[in-house]
Amino acid sequence: MKVYNQPEKALWQDLLSRPTQSVTDIEETVSQVFDDVQKHGDKAILKYTSMFDAVDLKNQIVSQNEINQAVSKVSTELKTAIDLAKHNIEAFHEAQRGSVIERETTTGVRCWQEKRPIEKVGLYIPGGTAPLFSSVLMLAIPARIAGCQEMVLCTPPGKNGQIADEILYTAQLCGITQIIKVGGIQAIAGLTFGTETISQVYKIFGPGNQFVTVAKQLATKYGVAIDMPAGPSELLVLADETANAAYVASDLLSQAEHGVDSQVILVSTSSTLIDKVLKQVKVQLANLPRKSIADQAIAHSKCIYLESKELALELVNSYAPEHLIICVKDEDFYTKGLINAGSVFLGNYTPESAGDYASGTNHTLPTNGFSRAYSGVNLDSFMKSMTFQKITADGIRAIGPAIELMAEAEGLQAHKNAVTLRLKDLN
Repeated sequence: MKVYNQPEKALWQDLLSRPTQSVTDIEETVSQVFDDVQKHGDKAILKYTSMFDAVDLKNQIVSQNEINQAVSKVSTELKTAIDLAKHNIEAFHEAQRGSVIERETTTGVRCWQEKRPIEKVGLYIPGGTAPLFSSVLMLAIPARIAGCQEMVLCTPPGKNGQIADEILYTAQLCGITQIIKVGGIQAIAGLTFGTETISQVYKIFGPGNQFVTVAKQLATKYGVAIDMPAGPSELLVLADETANAAYVASDLLSQAEHGVDSQVILVSTSSTLIDKVLKQVKVQLANLPRKSIADQAIAHSKCIYLESKELALELVNSYAPEHLIICVKDEDFYTKGLINAGSVFLGNYTPESAGDYASGTNHTLPTNGFSRAYSGVNLDSFMKSMTFQKITADGIRAIGPAIELMAEAEGLQAHKNAVTLRLKDLN
């Protein structure tokens, strides 16, 4: 990790740039795959699965027999851990249920809002170097609580043509019945257009690599909504001299091991802490099974020393991290001034991995600075709000003249007539 000592604000944008390819570098490939899948359906899907994942499938639908075998192979201890996580995630997302919002805006004019589930949703679960069965919990649980009628789960097969046992176990635990062996661009294209075996959906959820992120963005051109642009994982740790250097190092490495394009940043008002953390990173990195991956991510990650907490807060809001850990003495200063972050972890005993697995919050979060405008996945992500209104005779008398005047001013005579006819009948 390279150390930057009080960098000038003019350098922040370049300093905080993500190690990702631009959309234009990827979009041509994504567009070609989309066009092929739209025209040729499953035939194209299987071709790209062979090309990108190096596996030839005869059937991409996961059978009940495969699910049963997977369930029997997952250890009792892991099942218990998954059950604990499921309980906490359910509890937190159940608490997000909203009541009907109702207001009489004028006497006789009653307006209210109710929420309805999105009928058909696609859940994308990354595979690759680390099959993320925890993402099944994060997506399937709120989808089920919201009441989505159809949930299609897509995840890339391994070299043996199978899905990880843990993913299949977690999927069946959450009530997912449609599981498709497909990943990457072709999975997003399949969910966008629908194929012989993949149902077309109304909204696509889930994290993925840069190609998946661009594919999701392209899906919106075809009328399919997405949760957010969620690409390679990132973490910013904001710490002062009160932080535990070993804990900070472990948190940085926990994100670095996600992938070579992950980014971790340490911002501190203590140069002494930075030195201690760098030593701990070196020690802990040497013992990681995924050392080669974490090593590459660490190589393009940074430690930034800033002398004041005001500057540190300004830099955090400028970066807009996916994950933000705050380990400082003056916690209130940062939490009250924080504007941009996907999910925040406070104190020495709140590792980011708690949110990844079992604390109850959702780990599907906006990356690449999108936390400036996007929220992480939550119960409302799987629902849409509908407004209702009912107006009485007294109500239309009260607001009718205003509607007539406004419609006339906009040159929309039929709009005015719709009110005028009613008022004449009432009078």
